[in-house]
Amino acid sequence: MSESLFIYSCFLLFGTFVSAISQVLLKKAALQTYSSKIKEYFNSRVLSAYFLFFLASLLCIFAYRVVPLSFGPILEATGYIYVMIFGAVFFGEKITIKKALAITLILIGIGIYSLLG
Repeated sequence: MSESLFIYSCFLLFGTFVSAISQVLLKKAALQTYSSKIKEYFNSRVLSAYFLFFLASLLCIFAYRVVPLSFGPILEATGYIYVMIFGAVFFGEKITIKKALAITLILIGIGIYSLLG
């Protein structure tokens, strides 16, 4: 793997991580009750989440300048891992055997593609 591909892949991974953080913010906002529809959609968590989604999109677009389109979705699949971990940490969701197995299969797939692809 060339140095530039590694750097741009890191941008893509970071963009995926930022996207997962924004999903947490949106879920936290959705769990609250608001006095009006305006406050429901225009509050600090929701606006921050949308800003982070925008930032994540820019990072991914920037990364795809070098990262091959066939490799990008493999890196973006790490978002499932982030979301599962954040769900457990911030929302008390249980990591079941099925979820752990699914994440393991994702990691194995990423590893196989990275080594053999």
